[in-house]
Amino acid sequence: MNQVNLFINGQSVPTADGRTFERIGPLENQAVTVAAAGKAADADAAVDAAAKAFPVWSALPPGEKRNRLLKAADLLASRAEAFVRIGIEETGSSGAWYGFNVHLAANMLRDAAGMVTQIQGNVIPSDIPGRMAMALRVPCGVVVGMAPWNAPVILATRALAMPLACGNTVVLKASENCPATHELLVKTLNEAGLGDGVVNLVTHSAEDAPEVVSALIAHPAVKRVNFTGSTHVGKIIAKQCAEYLKPVVLELGGKAPVIVCEDADLDEAANAVAFGAFFNQGQICMSTERVLVHESVADDLIGRLKAKIDGFVTGDPRTQVHIAHVESKRSADRILSLVRDAEEKGAKAVTGYTVNGTAISPVLLDGITPEMALYTEESFGPVCTLERVKDDDEAVEKANASVFGLSAAVFSRDIGRAMGIARRIESGICHINSATVDDEAPMPFGGVKESGYGRFGSTASINEFTELRWITVRSTPKHYPI
Repeated sequence: MNQVNLFINGQSVPTADGRTFERIGPLENQAVTVAAAGKAADADAAVDAAAKAFPVWSALPPGEKRNRLLKAADLLASRAEAFVRIGIEETGSSGAWYGFNVHLAANMLRDAAGMVTQIQGNVIPSDIPGRMAMALRVPCGVVVGMAPWNAPVILATRALAMPLACGNTVVLKASENCPATHELLVKTLNEAGLGDGVVNLVTHSAEDAPEVVSALIAHPAVKRVNFTGSTHVGKIIAKQCAEYLKPVVLELGGKAPVIVCEDADLDEAANAVAFGAFFNQGQICMSTERVLVHESVADDLIGRLKAKIDGFVTGDPRTQVHIAHVESKRSADRILSLVRDAEEKGAKAVTGYTVNGTAISPVLLDGITPEMALYTEESFGPVCTLERVKDDDEAVEKANASVFGLSAAVFSRDIGRAMGIARRIESGICHINSATVDDEAPMPFGGVKESGYGRFGSTASINEFTELRWITVRSTPKHYPI
């Protein structure tokens, strides 16, 4: 059993009222973590600690910030086994997934360390004699990061790495589905020597989430907010931030399309779709949810996908499997209700799928139509749909017929044609001849439409997590009219 406290000002502490909650793991449907159930007072204490640490952290020379972030990256990487164990217990995916989480998260910290000298300004030519004008990027203050459970180490690290590099201090609001994973991350950063109060952690039960989120956003010391999660919750957070005029970065849901042209390398397309749709059980914001394939090669692609999927092993992530468990019974029930609705309305499963509690083998549905809930709703599970199209225009039209716009992909041997299609797709990310699921620390990551706004990722993050200040210097006396 994992025991989790709040982490405030460099100390592991209980909540003000001593309350806790249990995280029920998906593998055996029993408690795997007992965590502190924070409330508004605990959120305020975490922000107060971050505000107290801000003057010291923000004033550190860039080289010192770099050294501390690099040390944190190395320490994080060294604890991969612990993250894998806790991740499997709390959210049920495979060891390969959590190992990848740690690898990419460490690289995010390294990339952030390299950005500390790139937070620059510029001199602006002035028409006024004797005046030098400058625009400087400066730290904001306290940043609140809210990370989900599905990529627990990657997304929590992303919520704090660049804010820290920009000179801010951070409060991480943990997901109630993986409090021990997020606690291990925050403790690791503190042990690496970032400094007491530089990174703080608040955990909470599901029922207390609205109170905790509201308190974090309302606190006067909080200057920026970032959130990764569902579009529904993202809209609530955006409204609360607007009430206080606080900028927020939102990375929300997705319904990623893959367009497969008739001239595509179908083996490559099948491999990318199978990976993009079913890695981490489809529980990735970039997961391939829709395949829009030219009608002349549709059956061929389906055959190759079926052969690929038939080789996948589904089951307990503590053994060698390709597909593990979804994060909860509630998620499994929601996913299966979408699949069964589609089947009742005429969709056909390409391969026979099995369900064992929270373990669902890959579901590939042919014949998806707009009458089915799955046509528009994000499954966030091991489910992918196929739709035949007659040409590029129809493919782009159907790709854009979604409220979401995070990731997309195009497969064609004609790169010029593929670039033309990619430019027309409404998404923040598009990959040509590669899977919709992809991430790299320096890249600008984010979506359009109901997939959110703002960008994570090194240079792009500088604008999000700094203030731009105009400063002038007079070198000669100035004449004033009064």
